Amino acid sequence: MVYFVGAGSGAPDLITVRGQRLLSEADVVIYAGSLVNPELLKSVKTGCELYDSAKMTLEQVVERMKRSEEKHLMTVRLHTGDPCLYGAIREQMDALRRLRVPFEVCPGVSSFQAAAAALQCEYTLPGVSQTVILTRCPGRTPVPEKESLALLASHRASMVLFLSAGKEEQVVRELVHGGYPPDTPAAICYHLGFSDELVIRCRLDALPGCALQNGIKKTALLLVGGFLGDKYDRSKLYDPGFSTGYRLPDPAAHVHTGGGSDSREADPVS
Repeated sequence: MVYFVGAGSGAPDLITVRGQRLLSEADVVIYAGSLVNPELLKSVKTGCELYDSAKMTLEQVVERMKRSEEKHLMTVRLHTGDPCLYGAIREQMDALRRLRVPFEVCPGVSSFQAAAAALQCEYTLPGVSQTVILTRCPGRTPVPEKESLALLASHRASMVLFLSAGKEEQVVRELVHGGYPPDTPAAICYHLGFSDELVIRCRLDALPGCALQNGIKKTALLLVGGFLGDKYDRSKLYDPGFSTGYRLPDPAAHVHTGGGSDSREADPVS
């Protein structure tokens, strides 16, 4: 059996309980290079074979899985974060299907979730945004034209950009052209979960300068949107005047309809 396992975001204790168990039982581990915290690899059993996929092609990875299966060995394909995001796992799974090699997927904690935790923020604030856009800048891997940053920016939803560090000038140009005001709150989250983690809050138009000043060229997420600001509506779910399937409304309470600002301003993180 082959298990695709999400290693979580940086910190070794952010892997799931299931993922940790699979990792400890594996006979073969193919891990995603330097993106996987080496501390995780210390938990494998004695005799486990380790392969760094950063030095391998798709064909080599699949061949290694095939040979392991022929020897009745258990393989863990260890990806960072959650493998469903920019993990290039579909082509691996399709290859295994053609070879009739059984596999399962164990989800993990994505870096976009770790970023929200580090910033102590919520992507889906009432009155601000109920949509999260996970995307990237085009590079050697293109992005479909219909998903250009300018078009996505027209929604002014909460946005997280993967694989876009080092391209802040392009990001700002496209997002401002598409509809985000230059003073939209933004953040850079570098090497989340590692000992050198760095989280910087700034304005959208300040992203390039902040990245340059801190020498950030890769392994960082760029976050943009009003969810990083101070104003939002109170959730109706916990409003005393709002009924739910588990609670009757308080007749003396006034249902909060929004339009104001809650005073829970987050401390700056840097």
